[in-house]
Order: sequence, then structure tokens, then C-alpha cells
Amino acid sequence: MILGLVTPLLGHAQEAPKLKIATNLGDIMVEVYPDKAPKTVANFLQYVKDKHYDGTIFHRVIPNFMIQGGGYDAQYKERNTRAPVQHEGRQAFVAGLKNQTGYLAMARTNDPHSATAQFFINTVDNAFLDPTPIPDGDPVKRFEYRGQVYENVPRENLLNALQLFGYTVFGKVTSGMDVVNKIRTTPTGMGGPFRTDVPKSPVTILSITLVQ
Repeated sequence: MILGLVTPLLGHAQEAPKLKIATNLGDIMVEVYPDKAPKTVANFLQYVKDKHYDGTIFHRVIPNFMIQGGGYDAQYKERNTRAPVQHEGRQAFVAGLKNQTGYLAMARTNDPHSATAQFFINTVDNAFLDPTPIPDGDPVKRFEYRGQVYENVPRENLLNALQLFGYTVFGKVTSGMDVVNKIRTTPTGMGGPFRTDVPKSPVTILSITLVQ
């Protein structure tokens, strides 16, 4: 009887929430993974619930890299945000989420724990944005990074090295990559406080809504 109750609960816990990103160029359907990046997904869904994204723009578009949005309105006024979310890139990476084409990740500053509301959609495979796995052991007997080999490195040094954190992937596009491709190929230039990579014709997020 207990097993009969537990099994469906476990199954339900693994369901990925599905959302619609409605833009002025069409709809993008995505799903997010609370089982792989729980704090990140909870943070994103709260912004969705608060309608934070409604009326924001994709302000940074680099065709062979990614499209980024969720932080500024059409007048380039930055939206207020809550406290940053803890970086979950490593656990998401171990769970199979990578910065591959069509996957969503959190934007941030050089501080790994600075992500708030802005997100990006990878338009190509961007393995260099993935977290760097830290081998077992303390000290780590052998660690290789960008062609350099390091030996007997204190584990804490590697865990706290800013360049090894990467970016937290938390979801993926399930349909609407044609819309993502429209956005990524839109002409860009200077806009507001940004000198480059701003769509010349605004690409607006009309709303992000939870559909399941």
C-alpha cells in the first residue's frame, strides 16, 4: 500500500513544468527541470508568476552564440529583481544539462552566484559555457584545464575558482526553434546603453506563462 502511494508521487515530482514564451515574432515552448536545478527553476517560475518578463526584450542577440533577455523593457529600463539565486551549474551538468542548442541557462556577472532574472537560449552548442567537473580527492591529484596540468591542488581552490563554474542550464526549447532562429538572425546594432548586439527592431517578450 505504501509503495503504491510513493510511486506516483515520485513520478509526479519528476514532471517538467512547461511554459510558453510569447514574443512578437512567435511562441517558444520550453520545459524546465526542478529535479536538476531546483533553486534556479523555482527562481525562474517566481519571476514568471510575478509577470516580471511581460514586456521585456531580448536585448543581446549574437547569432552563433545565444539570445539573451528578461532584464530590460523596450525603453532599456532595467527591471527590479529579487536577491540572486545560488549557482547550481555543477549539479545540473552532472544531471545531464549542458549548454547545447536550444537549452536555457541563467545569465550572470563574473560572480557565479549573481543570477537573478535574465536568461539566455543557446543557439549553438556552447560547451565552453559548461561547468568544469572537479575530480575526486583532496587534494586533487591531477587536474587538467585548457591544456595545462595541475597536480595536488587543494579541492577548495578548484571548487571556488570562478572560471570553473560555468553557467547553470535549467531548461530547453521543446518547440519554436524557428522563432529562436528568427530572433538570432535579426539585424543588430547599438541600442540604449548597449554598444552592440541589440536587435534593431525590438524583439519583445509579450508574456511567459505556465501551461502545465
